[in-house]
Amino acid sequence: MQIELKGRNVVISEELREHVAKRFEKVGRQVSELARLEVELSEERNPAIADCHVAEATLYLKGVKLRARDASRDQRHAIHLCEQELSRQVKRHRDKRRKRREARAAAAGEGVSAGL
Repeated sequence: MQIELKGRNVVISEELREHVAKRFEKVGRQVSELARLEVELSEERNPAIADCHVAEATLYLKGVKLRARDASRDQRHAIHLCEQELSRQVKRHRDKRRKRREARAAAAGEGVSAGL
């Protein structure tokens, strides 16, 4: 999985890149090598907003886009929340595809046996 990291009002350090790569490693094992992940980190500069650190992740898979957006008082916590949400979505998407594939295989198997 390719990871692209962007920052708005945030300096992207090498340490932050490593943290994002480590966090999204689990998601990377569940998807294809061709998948592309874009992570955008931003900071709201409005003092009235308590959860000013925002992490947005978009995962581009074959035929589908999965998105997650979370905000927190800490940048690392926002990344963690975003990773958890995206991981849930990937698992749900995989299960959905697996059920469709099994249903198609069962329907094809019934059609073959009915023809004999």
